[in-house]
Amino acid sequence: MECSRIKEESDSMRIDAYHQVSQIYGAGKVKKTKPGMVNASTTTDEVTFSSIGRDMQTAKTALKQVPDVREEKVAALKAQIQNGTYSVSGESFAEKLLSAYESRGF
Repeated sequence: MECSRIKEESDSMRIDAYHQVSQIYGAGKVKKTKPGMVNASTTTDEVTFSSIGRDMQTAKTALKQVPDVREEKVAALKAQIQNGTYSVSGESFAEKLLSAYESRGF
């Protein structure tokens, strides 16, 4: 008889513990809707972009239209090289070389 009373108390404690946990977490009944019915609390997702995002997209689109290589510059340099008139100052070259070296963290 003593064992059955302990088991009943044990079962009762489990149920009470479940109710306490469900109250803590706010568990409630799940509302079921019939297929085809729209729930009044249904919300829709919405995406908005800031003006900075729109500006970035505009800039990105504009950059796609600009060629990677400026053909007029390349043609002018090729002509100078072929004519033998292209020259680079040693100081200018050294400055750019050091700048590139420093920017890479060497």
